[in-house]
Amino acid sequence: MTATPLELQDLAIEIAREAGELARRRRREGVSIAASKSTIADIVTEADREVEELIRTRLAAARPDDGFLGEESGGDNGTSGITWVVDPIDGTVNYAFGMPSYAVSIAAVEGSRDPGEWRALAGVVSAPMLGETFRAALGEGAWLDDERMQVTTDAPAGALLATGLGYDKNTHAGDIETLTRVMPLARDIRRIGAASLDLAFVAAGRLDGYFERGLKPWDIAAGRLLVDEAGGRTGWFEPDAFGRSLAIVAGPALFEELHRTILG
Repeated sequence: MTATPLELQDLAIEIAREAGELARRRRREGVSIAASKSTIADIVTEADREVEELIRTRLAAARPDDGFLGEESGGDNGTSGITWVVDPIDGTVNYAFGMPSYAVSIAAVEGSRDPGEWRALAGVVSAPMLGETFRAALGEGAWLDDERMQVTTDAPAGALLATGLGYDKNTHAGDIETLTRVMPLARDIRRIGAASLDLAFVAAGRLDGYFERGLKPWDIAAGRLLVDEAGGRTGWFEPDAFGRSLAIVAGPALFEELHRTILG
C-alpha cells in the first residue's frame, strides 16, 4: 500500500489528536500506575497502554501491511517497508503528576528499525494540554498549525538548551559532568521531561538545542524529522559505559559546538 509522506503525515495527525484526547480524558479521570520500566522511577500508566492500543488499532485499520514499533507493546515487521514508531504518552512522569508537558509522538519510517539507519517519512508530535500539533513530512518542511518552523541560527546571549537525566541514579554523575562542560555555551538550561517536545521546541525555535543520553527510538522518531525539516541537525552518537547513546539536536553551528564540547 503506497502513500506519499503528506498522506502519512495526515493520517498521523488524525490519530495523534484522537489519542491525545483519550490521554487527556483519562488524566482527568485519574491515573493508575501500571508498572515500572527500567527503574522504579520510570513508570508506565494504564493510560499509556490504552492510548498505544488505540493508535495501533487505528493504524492497522488504515494501513494493515505496515509494521509497528511501540514503547509499550513492542513491534511487528509488516510487509510494506513502512514502520510506525509510536510513543503513546511521552513524558509519562509529567503526565502522572498532572504536569502539562507530555505528548503523543507518531512517526512513519522506512528501512531499518535502527534509528541510525531508517529514513523518516512523516512525524507528528501532538501536545494535548498545550493544544499544539507539530508536524512534518519528508521534503515538505516542518509546521505548527499554518506556521512553518525554523530552527534558530544564532544565540548571541548564549544558547537556551534542554537536556534530561536518566532514571538510573548511577548515571547522574556523568550527566551532571556533561552539563558542566556545556554550561559555558548556555544562556540557561531547561528540563522539560518529554524528549518529543524538546525536539519539537528546537524545530520551532523555542529552544536553541537539546542533548540527552539514553533515548529510545520512539522518543525521537517524529521529533528528529521535525528538526531536520526545520533546517536543524540531529545526531545519534556512540554509547557511554552504561550503553546509553547520545542525541544532539540543534541548528547547524550550535550542533557542531555541542558535539565538540560533549564528545571532544
